Amino acid sequence: MTVIETRPTPETAKLLREELLFQRATQTYLWALPLINTLGMKVGSEKTFGAGYNVLPVWKKRLDAKTLVTTPNSDVIYAMGYLDLGEDGPMVFEAPPGLQGILLDFWQRPIPGPGTFAGDVGLPGPDGGKGGNFLILPPGYKGQLPKEYFVYRSGTNNVFVFLRSFYQDPQDLVPAVKVMEGAKIYPLGAKSAKPMQFPDASGVPLNMLPISDGSAFDQLKLLVDSEGANLADPDWLGMLAAVGIVQGQPFIPDATARAILDKAARTGYKMSRVIGFEEVVSNRDFRLYPDRHWLNPIADGTPANPGGPFDLAWRRTVGNYLDLNTRIWFFTNYYSISPGMISQVPGKGAKYMIAFTDSTGKPLSGGASYRLNLPPNIPAANFWSVTLYEAENGSGLANGQPFPSLGSRDEPVRNNDGGTDIYFGPTAPEGKQSNWLATMPGKGYFAILRLYSPTDAAINKSWKPGDIERMN
Repeated sequence: MTVIETRPTPETAKLLREELLFQRATQTYLWALPLINTLGMKVGSEKTFGAGYNVLPVWKKRLDAKTLVTTPNSDVIYAMGYLDLGEDGPMVFEAPPGLQGILLDFWQRPIPGPGTFAGDVGLPGPDGGKGGNFLILPPGYKGQLPKEYFVYRSGTNNVFVFLRSFYQDPQDLVPAVKVMEGAKIYPLGAKSAKPMQFPDASGVPLNMLPISDGSAFDQLKLLVDSEGANLADPDWLGMLAAVGIVQGQPFIPDATARAILDKAARTGYKMSRVIGFEEVVSNRDFRLYPDRHWLNPIADGTPANPGGPFDLAWRRTVGNYLDLNTRIWFFTNYYSISPGMISQVPGKGAKYMIAFTDSTGKPLSGGASYRLNLPPNIPAANFWSVTLYEAENGSGLANGQPFPSLGSRDEPVRNNDGGTDIYFGPTAPEGKQSNWLATMPGKGYFAILRLYSPTDAAINKSWKPGDIERMN
């Protein structure tokens, strides 16, 4: 870098200013990844199905690999909606019986509800799955509260509604879909609310992944305009301002700045993918078992402390600081968290186990063949499933099968000892088609084992799955 009389030349100053914008924008992207994750889902959904509190897309024939979204579960019925309390005011959500859902702000923090409830509605919520009326309030709401609602106070005007319902027979999804279509969302006190719309999202090509180009900053600008001080503290609002994003002010980067912002978003996303495949993050080992490669970011959660060292915003409870790398690890590949999801009460919530590698620690390869042994008495009172995901972006693996998942309700063949072997590879082993998930040569992937309503053996870890073993 050239200097004259100890001062940077104009050319050097220009180079350093551009580097400063790039560095600030890259770090802003990584810090804002939970928002960018939520915005990716919202933008992708509304581009196809339209916007509004009354628009609730439902994956009525299950969610397949045509929907690009981080690590979806193909073995439940999904619905996702997006609310703007700043525009529409307090919102009523009428939850039908049999639902399991989460109300999250746009940072994907569970919205505080009555008592110790946070985010959860339906089965893990205060209604206990019987159905009920929930009132979602914007930040700082001071109005009189009706008594007939479960009240949830959001930290942001924008709200993400994530709902699931359960089917018993994969050949009969109608009852679970009807549960979803019993949901109602409308403004508090509305005389004439818009009628609900439940477009079928199954089989529709959608990109709902975290935004990984410069348009992420345009979406953050819209969010800052909507939220203002709700969104962040003054320091991070200052960082947003340093890349040109200020509430109520134009955001019109010139061609040079636009190119830098685009490069920063693409770089930030790639950095998040590196962090997202690490087994040790912030000096914490994510392995659930010392002799296995299955991971979970709160592997050290216990029945007394299900969140381990974190609160539900990924802040360390000892030291009171944000564990930024763990939050990045989570939101590059996953979305949503709540007390119900991480419950350590037998028969409640779910147990999630993630495998990036085989038994030798090598990344799973689409061209290789593997076997996963699940020992007898799989500890899931509701159901269990194994799902495969693209290493590139965390969406469901496009493997040519109807769904990239296999589970108990598919009735795979059991071994003589009562256990179950699941096979991954480009071709099925002879006679094992019913227990096989296809993979694609040249395409890396990872796996998630889900135990819904885990029983004692899952929680106390006396039952554990085998590692994924390479066969060739």
